[in-house]
Amino acid sequence: MAAGSVVLLTRALEALDVGGAADKINLIPQDFFAELCEQIIQHLNHKIPGVNTVELCQRLQTSGIEVNVGDLAKITNTVSFLFSTAARNNLSTEELITALGSTVNTLPKHAIQVIRHVWNEQGKSVGVSEDKGNMSTVGQFVDIKWKLGVAMSSDTCRSLKYPYVTVALKVADSSGQITNKCFEMTVPQFKLLQTVQGNGSCS
Repeated sequence: MAAGSVVLLTRALEALDVGGAADKINLIPQDFFAELCEQIIQHLNHKIPGVNTVELCQRLQTSGIEVNVGDLAKITNTVSFLFSTAARNNLSTEELITALGSTVNTLPKHAIQVIRHVWNEQGKSVGVSEDKGNMSTVGQFVDIKWKLGVAMSSDTCRSLKYPYVTVALKVADSSGQITNKCFEMTVPQFKLLQTVQGNGSCS
């Protein structure tokens, strides 16, 4: 294992401690952390557009675990960085775990077990897809929903009666986190969006 790999992993693990994110990992049950790691691997393999931290956070909160989207996003970014760094450096499972153990002792045992298991099972596939290069450094559309509405009046105008389209986009950024973007458009603007989209099939 190259010394530079250990330095990069050390930086990633130090980032885990920023803002108490390592403490948040202690609160996350093993099955949720495993699911998060699986989604990160799938994202790195370009099988899914991103990790839906909002949905995972809602499920954690529903089960009584106090974690916010920002903390979960920080954990996601750090684990993603760990896996992608390990892939670029062709680290074996043992090398990755040794680097984890030698640089930090704040990760809970269940998190290290999950990382070991996921990397052992799927680490080679990440190395293969990393060699092919990254698809893109810009965001990717995951989903688009729209609805047509008509504003009848407002505080400043008694009679509007113009239709508008409310658009809700799900976008995965380059780190794989999925965010929601909502905005309103006029009908001609929406038609232009459909034309740009190519086949015009919005649902």
